[in-house]
Amino acid sequence: MFVDCGSYSNDSRGVVVGTGPNGLAAAITLAAAGIPVTAFEADEAVGGGMRSSQLTLPGFVHDECSAVHPLGSASPFFQTLPLAAHGLEWIHPGAPLAHPLDDGSAVLLERAVETTAAGLGPDARTYIRVIGALVRQCGRLLPMILRPPLSLPRYPLLLVRFGIPALLPARLLASLIFKGERARALFSGMAAHSHLSLDSLLSASFGLALALLGHAAGWPIARGGSQKIADALAAHLRALGGRIVTKTQVDSLDALPPAGRILLDLGPRQVLRICGDRLPASYRKQLRRYHYGPGVFKIDYALEAPVPWTAQECLRAATVHLGGTMAEVAEAESSVTRGDIPPRPFVLVAQPSLFDSSRAPDGKHTLWAYCHVPNGSAFDMTERIEAQIERFAPGFRNRILARRTTSPAGLESRNPNCVGGDIMGGAMDIRQFVARPALRLNPYRTPVRGLYLCSASTPPGGGVHGMCGHHAAVAALRI
Repeated sequence: MFVDCGSYSNDSRGVVVGTGPNGLAAAITLAAAGIPVTAFEADEAVGGGMRSSQLTLPGFVHDECSAVHPLGSASPFFQTLPLAAHGLEWIHPGAPLAHPLDDGSAVLLERAVETTAAGLGPDARTYIRVIGALVRQCGRLLPMILRPPLSLPRYPLLLVRFGIPALLPARLLASLIFKGERARALFSGMAAHSHLSLDSLLSASFGLALALLGHAAGWPIARGGSQKIADALAAHLRALGGRIVTKTQVDSLDALPPAGRILLDLGPRQVLRICGDRLPASYRKQLRRYHYGPGVFKIDYALEAPVPWTAQECLRAATVHLGGTMAEVAEAESSVTRGDIPPRPFVLVAQPSLFDSSRAPDGKHTLWAYCHVPNGSAFDMTERIEAQIERFAPGFRNRILARRTTSPAGLESRNPNCVGGDIMGGAMDIRQFVARPALRLNPYRTPVRGLYLCSASTPPGGGVHGMCGHHAAVAALRI
């Protein structure tokens, strides 16, 4: 049942509020279907989590949030768009990922499954059997992973084959299938992208999916910065006849022009703020119950030279995971889940300027690093993050020209969807896997006719892939 909304009309036009990856994807989907669409953005530039700017020193281009894009390059929706024609170029490092260890070596996720397995000692055959089987089915599997959980799968047996181990806690799955520390460490670092404890259900899904993507699509960066992804999407939207209005804060549905379809690239708190009592009480209650996961403390660095990694193979990867063994990574993430500050945080590092000279002046480099902290934490993690980098790259601090720290509150002030610094748009736990942001057969439709949600707070959740926005727009086109 739908209720009436004063802003709804039978007008054929569409309106999108917010121009992150999902807002732009939603607008493009509507425009491609012949719907006149206008997208509103509060900031002066489009992008949401895809923005880039000179945060430290002149000439040093830093990604403000997202930096490495396995889901962006592999997105079933983005792959249908002529983004290269609008200036987007993906750069693939020599290896998608490096995970250094205290013995001076590093475990590498290579593009080839067999090459990765060769570095895993006793787990080589297991890795080929488990991960290789998923990689061979990537073309069928990925679209199902990136659809709403209650939708009918095209290949149900394949989804079950992935889904049963994916539902498990990451530490349990890694302990069951891998014998050696190298494979366990590599998997735990990828699973930690879930922002969940590695003892939580569903945390294994991130490890499996990111390994799959690393082999099938790579973990690329965008030449010139993540802003280039946003700019290419915006250019394509305009080419389809869509309009983008920036520097326009939408505080109420009444502020929007008449439209038959309104799509909100906003989190539940923002939706409640601008919709108010237009939403039924029962739906408002569900949105209020929506909860957020850990926040992020982030540091951007301008460096006079590359990071002096002990394990030189780390220079082959744009992404480096710093956390040591699986036990250490798991303890750091569990500390955050308990609401504690981890003494030795798991640190995610991106070093894009090794592969993209446009990011820094000649001979200089940028570095992007963050760790998880309790939601809304005000603790300064600078010393602890830098201690972890120094652990695997002695002398790192001597190469710092400038740094810019961003707390969870700073992230939220830049992007209100990142409540308490949660860059995933809400906790990716088992409850919100099914009810994201509310328990409905169609999670994008609100009870208000013509009003839809399309942010990362809808399935399939966080990441620069545009699938939340695309699915929401497809649902809107059915009215």
